[in-house]
Amino acid sequence: MRQKELEEVLNQYSDTYNRPDFIDNDPILIPHRFSIPQDIEIAGFFAAILAWGRRDIIIRNVNKIIEFMDNAPYDFILNHEEEDRKRFLHFVHRTFQPDDMLYFIHFLHWFYGKNDSLENAFIPDRGALGMTERLVHFKEVFFSQEHLPRTRKHVQSPANKSACKRLCLYLRWMVRPADTGVDFGIWKQIKPSELILPVDVHVHRTAKALKLTKSKMPNWKVAEEITKKVGKFCPQDPCKYDFALFGMSLEGLV
Repeated sequence: MRQKELEEVLNQYSDTYNRPDFIDNDPILIPHRFSIPQDIEIAGFFAAILAWGRRDIIIRNVNKIIEFMDNAPYDFILNHEEEDRKRFLHFVHRTFQPDDMLYFIHFLHWFYGKNDSLENAFIPDRGALGMTERLVHFKEVFFSQEHLPRTRKHVQSPANKSACKRLCLYLRWMVRPADTGVDFGIWKQIKPSELILPVDVHVHRTAKALKLTKSKMPNWKVAEEITKKVGKFCPQDPCKYDFALFGMSLEGLV
């Protein structure tokens, strides 16, 4: 496929899936229940971190978390009592266990006690750097409190060569403009042009079929490679093509 043809196909499918009716069966519908920025951040964080497996199960389990938080995530994180954490002692999502959940709550309580937005955890003190440094920094901050080693696997990092699909998805939700009614655009310190595509097996399969990568397995370098190639068509917002690559796979076109 020639570059012009590829651009036309990607834009077509991006327009098809970057619309509100896409939300109905996607975990992003959960943060869309809220209007307070911190509620959106917290609900979105759990929806993205648990975004592996069947989408209906992801949505069901994240909704359960929100219900345990009295449908007010930010207020719960800031003001809950130790006794309230017992609600989560039997919460499980695949390999995400109660001890993991309790640490996530502990970290968020600590962090929001000092910050107005979780975006600050992605901003290194040493100034504006690339997305690699942002994600490495986030993991360092996130596990700055006492925690069990097993919990670390639930937050990915380029330092481990992970494609960081779930964090990249979360950043897409928070950073990309809200003009189509899908993403939120509530974070302003990170630019849409900095984002890396959330590359999972579906996006990777499509990218291989379109010859955007030759790699057999997705990793951080592959995510950067695919983002760079599709970013030629829209440098200011390369992650708009996440909708195209995922949508084409969803329709079985590759």
